[in-house]
Amino acid sequence: MLNRRMLLAQTAGLAATGLLAGKASAKSLPGIEMAAMRGSINATEIGVQPGAVDDQSKAFAKMLAAASDRDQPVFLPPGTYLVSNLKLPARVRLSGVPGATRIVYGGNGHLMMAEQAEHIELSGLVLDGANRWLADYTQGLLDLRRVAHLVIDSCQVTGSGKNGVALEHAVGRVGRSDISGAADAGIYSVEAGGLEISGNTVSDCANGGILVHRWQAAEDGTIVSGNRVQRIGARSGGTGQNGNGINAFRAGNVIISGNVVSDCAFTAVRANSASNLQITGNTCSRSGETGIYSEFSFEGAILSNNLVDGAANGISIVNFNEGGRMAVCSNNIVRNLSTTGPYTADPPGFGVGISAEADTTVSGNVVENAPLYGMQLGWGPYLRNVVATGNIIRKAGTGIVVSVVEGSGSAVISDNVIDGAQNGAIIGQRWADPVTGDLSRSTDTGYAHLTVERNKVS
Repeated sequence: MLNRRMLLAQTAGLAATGLLAGKASAKSLPGIEMAAMRGSINATEIGVQPGAVDDQSKAFAKMLAAASDRDQPVFLPPGTYLVSNLKLPARVRLSGVPGATRIVYGGNGHLMMAEQAEHIELSGLVLDGANRWLADYTQGLLDLRRVAHLVIDSCQVTGSGKNGVALEHAVGRVGRSDISGAADAGIYSVEAGGLEISGNTVSDCANGGILVHRWQAAEDGTIVSGNRVQRIGARSGGTGQNGNGINAFRAGNVIISGNVVSDCAFTAVRANSASNLQITGNTCSRSGETGIYSEFSFEGAILSNNLVDGAANGISIVNFNEGGRMAVCSNNIVRNLSTTGPYTADPPGFGVGISAEADTTVSGNVVENAPLYGMQLGWGPYLRNVVATGNIIRKAGTGIVVSVVEGSGSAVISDNVIDGAQNGAIIGQRWADPVTGDLSRSTDTGYAHLTVERNKVS
């Protein structure tokens, strides 16, 4: 009779037999790569050799053209390949051994460019720019334009003399890759048509981390999620154009979520003129200027569940004077701010926890150690329909400041807990100048546009 022990023994024997047969079959295959089993072209069989001293650009280009014509993938065995000035054909599926297959730029122009490509898929490659000069006509070490379907996966891109990965009108994804040491930005996308940038590490870039831009304000739809961005400089200067970990500019319908961003010269997550924006669940540490920014001519922004620890300002939702309006700022933690930034600040200065100006709710946030203001509502006459409720502000210079300049719109400040505000819990200001006593002590503020009630001050 067949019992359980006998069945397991027989199953194990069959598995062992199959495994041995599989090993024998694998040994009989030409080459060491399993990719060959899937019908890929082995680069060494058509003259592209790892470790060759000479530049292999011509052989590389011939190999990619042949693979494109046959619509087949190409596998590169481990080793170093010195190439330059590759113009990618319409269909490229190029893979290697992650961390071991190195394509090194030889100089005198560009490494890889594509224009009007149907399908480009790069995986398991190290693309090394060797910090060599890139020509004016190229935007990055990888310069890919008008790509209908793009996949960059498990790659390393390092040492670019410009952007690491430069994309224009790209559709697809950049994922699980390591981009470092770019002289400009790690990943630069302009005019995307539905792009996902996820699970990457972007570090030690001179001017930016991940940039999602458009030439004119329009829907973009890029998702930037689960990336780690760190040590981003602002070598080209300015007051916010550079030095940002993640930056959306004129790009609508963008989602920036679940990223860990640290040690940026300016802002961890900065959105400029980006409407229908979501910035959620990001951890932002040690920003040189503002932790999270939604600014200038935007309509519609959700900034929620973020953590900002260390910055000159925490979260800024501003520039109603340029049309910036309509936001939800909720359930964020902002702490450990500084009055020192990367440039001399305009009034009122650095050290503000959360700023909001128009058609915005600010609720459920916790702000601690904001040396200037815990919250700033409005700036001069640029205040309209702002509600600040259910927040906790602890250890601030002033708890909440609100504009009382003529022409200011409605504001409601209610049910907040303000603990340890040195210069008053709730103060009315004309621009940067305090002009009222502590408004938390009375239900009658003396200003028709302003309601202050049920706040707990200690």
